[in-house]
Amino acid sequence: MEMGALSPDHLTIATTLQKKRDVRLGDILLAHGFVRKADLYAALARQFNCAIADLRRQPPDARLIDDVGADFCIRNRVVPWKQVGAGTVIICSRPDEFTTLQHEFPAHWGRTFLAIAPEEDILDRLVAMRHRTLTQRAENRVAGHESCRGWNSKNVLRYALTLILGLSALFFYSTLAGFSLLVGWAVFTLVMNTGLKVIASYLYWKEGRKTSIDAPPPTQENETARLPMVSIMVPLYKEREIAGRLVKRLESIDYPRELLEICLVVEEDDILTQNTLGRVRLPRWMRQVIVPRGIVKTKPRALNFALDFCRGSIIGVYDAEDAPAADQILKITQRFAERGPDVACLQGKLDFYNARTNWLSRCFTVEYASWWRLILPGIEKMGFAIPLGGTTLFFRRHALEELGGWDAHNVTEDADLGMRLARHGYRTELVDTVTEEEANCRAWPWIKQRSRWIKGYAMTYGVHMRQPRQLLADLGWRKFIGFQILFLGSLSGVLLAPLLWTFWAFPLGLPHPLRGVMPDGLLILLGTTFVAAELLTITIGIQAVSGAKHRWLRVWVPTLHLYYPLASAAALKGFVEIVTKPFYWDKTQHGKYDTLAAGPITTLGLKEDDGGITPPRQTRYRV
Repeated sequence: MEMGALSPDHLTIATTLQKKRDVRLGDILLAHGFVRKADLYAALARQFNCAIADLRRQPPDARLIDDVGADFCIRNRVVPWKQVGAGTVIICSRPDEFTTLQHEFPAHWGRTFLAIAPEEDILDRLVAMRHRTLTQRAENRVAGHESCRGWNSKNVLRYALTLILGLSALFFYSTLAGFSLLVGWAVFTLVMNTGLKVIASYLYWKEGRKTSIDAPPPTQENETARLPMVSIMVPLYKEREIAGRLVKRLESIDYPRELLEICLVVEEDDILTQNTLGRVRLPRWMRQVIVPRGIVKTKPRALNFALDFCRGSIIGVYDAEDAPAADQILKITQRFAERGPDVACLQGKLDFYNARTNWLSRCFTVEYASWWRLILPGIEKMGFAIPLGGTTLFFRRHALEELGGWDAHNVTEDADLGMRLARHGYRTELVDTVTEEEANCRAWPWIKQRSRWIKGYAMTYGVHMRQPRQLLADLGWRKFIGFQILFLGSLSGVLLAPLLWTFWAFPLGLPHPLRGVMPDGLLILLGTTFVAAELLTITIGIQAVSGAKHRWLRVWVPTLHLYYPLASAAALKGFVEIVTKPFYWDKTQHGKYDTLAAGPITTLGLKEDDGGITPPRQTRYRV
């Protein structure tokens, strides 16, 4: 105010907001455009009687950074600049924390002096100087015994060949014995999977559906707690069609802007997405995080790298094509405030906005509705560990950092993280809030996406079953059994389903290895089991789409019988890749059938002139 850069009215508004916000006053001033960033840091330098550093002209001493570690510097938004005589100058973006941090500096630095620089400049310089160290940390953040980075494809191949040779020997000895063994296991997994669906669905309906109408509406103000800072990470890769629309959708989130941080996580070599976002005027609370090249290129590695750049105490994850409900963040913060620290993760529900595109999108929507609206809530009520979805996830930051974030080498990092949370004593709850995304509705891309999920499920199962006794001790009997059903049962089901299809030979009068040797009673029992499983699947699907939005899909539910065989084709591809390329991330392209897209990208802060679309002028300053 003394500098004339802030009006009394704006200061009054900012201080009033700060009483209900867990955020610094300067962030409120910047988020609402009450001051310029240059003026804010000039005022901080004046308040703390220190200099403003120019990291572009005078880079910091790399040896000083290594004394405390780049991760320490990023976490605290500081960088040791240079040594002056017997002392060291420390650049800090949060000068009010400098006195506390002094106790953690090495003694040989001598007396430490404060300098100030914007947070973005500090982070950019640290990444530029120590990107290899930060990249290695992102790839190895999870403890080795809980990660699949030590996955040995040669050992997996030996196990697979041993199994194949054993089955071949059994078939050579007796075709009936070999076929009976495989069919018996396939039928057993069918019964387990169907039983899980039935019990979960029954528990869900027995206790009643909790809808947003039943729950009290979230409020922005809470009399007893200050709203927390929330950071949302959105990993992007080669997203020409979706990037601009994503920015527009995230702008509709109803949460105080000074408490919301959107990090668009982009790979360093992804020039396509960087150029697309470069044509968009990002709001102050939305920014890019560029992930340097590394050994692997996966979504979890990118999330691990970006995690240290987030400021929030709650960390969320969205996918590129997501359209979250406007009040979603408010519901999440309210639920976290109501729960104890053992609830470390909240999972929202997923739905599709392009269900009407074609038959594949309709079946995919029915499958998702069954999983997210009936089966998964029932699994939660059964007390099983919840395998997370890849989006609409929200974590308490301290728990996420304690576990080391995501396994950078696992292509279903979400399901793996759900199990690791359970093993460490944390709980996951479902929240009645919906994020809509784009259904993968082309056959080959669908198979590629599903094969990645199956491959990741298999690797997750293999990692956690390295020491079964320890897994049992960590989870307890209930969650351990649930883990076997959810992972081993689902993997066996999609892999062995073709064996069950062979029983169509009986009503069609075709040859079959068990024809003539299987007792009529057993054949009738198997037939009854298959029909019952199919009818139960149809019943659950019809229940799942009985709401007003998806009621029209009920007539399409019986066609799932023709939809699920695609998963078996995906399973074959996934199991081959476990040996050939276990860490390969088969990217799913989005934006092909985006029914929510409205208006051209020029509505997102771009300006049109006679020469075409050009980015708006950026305000530049030097400190």
